[in-house]
Amino acid sequence: MEWSDSWRGAFRIELRAEAIGLAWRGWPVLPGTYPAGLRWEGRDGARNEGPVPVHQDWAQRVGTDPEHVASWWSGRPYTLLVATGFVVDAVEVGGELGRRTAAALRAAGVPVPIAATPTGRWLFLTASDPADHGSPSRSELSEHPDVVLHGRGSWIPLPPSPFQHGVVHWRVKPQVCGWQLPHIDVVRDALLSACRKDEAMVGQPLAASRAA
Repeated sequence: MEWSDSWRGAFRIELRAEAIGLAWRGWPVLPGTYPAGLRWEGRDGARNEGPVPVHQDWAQRVGTDPEHVASWWSGRPYTLLVATGFVVDAVEVGGELGRRTAAALRAAGVPVPIAATPTGRWLFLTASDPADHGSPSRSELSEHPDVVLHGRGSWIPLPPSPFQHGVVHWRVKPQVCGWQLPHIDVVRDALLSACRKDEAMVGQPLAASRAA
């Protein structure tokens, strides 16, 4: 996808509005690098496969007030990142497992905010609780080869963040859930239910999460 100056300008305005709205709700918003040609603009040495926080000291900027958040997007179309481990955590899975998990949640009648990236990853947002970060639920999920847990020390991109070949989008908007984030057990139960229905998942090796 070619990101012309006009497109960048339009995305910057939309990203700024979304960032301000989330900051007013207390979500720890951060600016992230954005695609420009074959590289990610906004920070030297940023990885090419996805956005990273613009500021090296991003962890110290968590909790920045909405007015200051607005200033971050005054000139550049930074991606919209949310630091996890404070208000929001996330369970990240691949597209196929994401679809099955979402179907299990629908069948249970439990709405959960879900975002998806252009790279085929699904993000199930959950409530952050430091007391849960060593819980059996997190340990069980972290052992799955297609699961990445985002907690303290990590971040996630949220809509409408641009990637090299598309934008992050909502599968289920937070408004559908009344902005109520579920406990991680809700997503765990749906994910394990989805895995039990797929024999291909049985017997696969275990992998550790990126962040807990």
